[in-house]
Amino acid sequence: MKGVFMKEARPKIKINGKDYSATVEPRQLLVHFIRDTAGLTGTHIGCDTSNCGACTVLLDGEPVKSCTLLSVQADGHEITTIEGLSKVGSMDPMQKAFVEENGLQCGFCTPGMIMEANYILKKNPNATEANIRKGLEGNLCRCTGYVGILKAIRKVQKKRV
Repeated sequence: MKGVFMKEARPKIKINGKDYSATVEPRQLLVHFIRDTAGLTGTHIGCDTSNCGACTVLLDGEPVKSCTLLSVQADGHEITTIEGLSKVGSMDPMQKAFVEENGLQCGFCTPGMIMEANYILKKNPNATEANIRKGLEGNLCRCTGYVGILKAIRKVQKKRV
């Protein structure tokens, strides 16, 4: 079985509009490619088991948990991270609403929450609170009790509709 297993791979991934490529182990997780290769540390590592949602990014516009996707699986795809939502020095409307409505405390879950929240409203601009809660099920927050998070999402929703 000599030569059956790949020892290295060289994925090419577009992250926030910029092309990245690096020689990596085939088992490297996308979250580590984002943080280590691209140097984008806004995507957090929480559980490495797809339970907390802190590592949520958009893959071709769809939310994924980057801790359970291999870098090689993202080869040729486009990733958007929290840093890609707005220009340096400015905030995305959802980021601003999270600050204004106390949708964050320690901030660890916030990038994943914001990525998922933006996706929920993009997919369903008229989402009910139940729809929003359902959409956030894969994102955990231990600090806020979700009240401020829901208020922030509804605030952005009202401005968009």
